[in-house]
Amino acid sequence: MPSIHQPSSAGPEAPVADPDVKQKEETSAAADVPWNVVVHNDPITKMNYVTMIFQRVFGYSKDRAERHMKEVHHRGRSVVWSGAREKAEFYVQQLHVHQLLATMERAL
Repeated sequence: MPSIHQPSSAGPEAPVADPDVKQKEETSAAADVPWNVVVHNDPITKMNYVTMIFQRVFGYSKDRAERHMKEVHHRGRSVVWSGAREKAEFYVQQLHVHQLLATMERAL
């Protein structure tokens, strides 16, 4: 009966590269990169409403929420939070629930 395992006379075998391992490493590295939650200006939403939502969603003080609201109003956008990707996705979803235009981007 032939042997199933035939040892190589060339010495120990070199590990075979698994393409899924590289993809998993890149995915986990991308998740480790900080992400920014960005709120964009829109011509409809009232400024006091935006301030209230920043306080409610992020727990910001009124002063900090107003600073972000004014940055959105004057510059067209404000990075309102930075951190882990999963939390950023959650915050973007919460801002959408409150009808604010929000996106996320990798922090540089």
